[in-house]
Amino acid sequence: MDIRNVGGTPGGTRTFLLGLVMFLIGGYLLFDHVQVYGGFWNWRGIGGYGQSFGITLIPLLFGIGILFVNGKSLVGRLLTAGGFLVIVAGIIANLDIHFQRTSLFNTLVMLVLIVGGIGLIVRSVLPMGEQAKSPPDPAPRDS
Repeated sequence: MDIRNVGGTPGGTRTFLLGLVMFLIGGYLLFDHVQVYGGFWNWRGIGGYGQSFGITLIPLLFGIGILFVNGKSLVGRLLTAGGFLVIVAGIIANLDIHFQRTSLFNTLVMLVLIVGGIGLIVRSVLPMGEQAKSPPDPAPRDS
């Protein structure tokens, strides 16, 4: 295994690593400037507006109860898994995500690091070095 050959192409390991580092730093800086707030749990389909987190617990609790009676019950497993998924989806759906106030320069640095890192990663898997500079094969001759 030759560490200088990324993705089976000659050269590119340094380019790949630089791109990966740029992408990770840019991603970290971008995510570091995002604030996440929890919102109110509203189930608008039942009874209009209002908080209704408790109703999403019903399938989960029934599933857990059934599993305590019979641990191999398919219905219990489906209710437990479905109830858990509904709760997780409800939590994610009710998040408010805001980008913190920052300067245009900082925002551009974050985005250039991310996009430049992706560009270098893509470039690193393309042939580099001597094989990339070799002339193309001549056209086939008619016999």
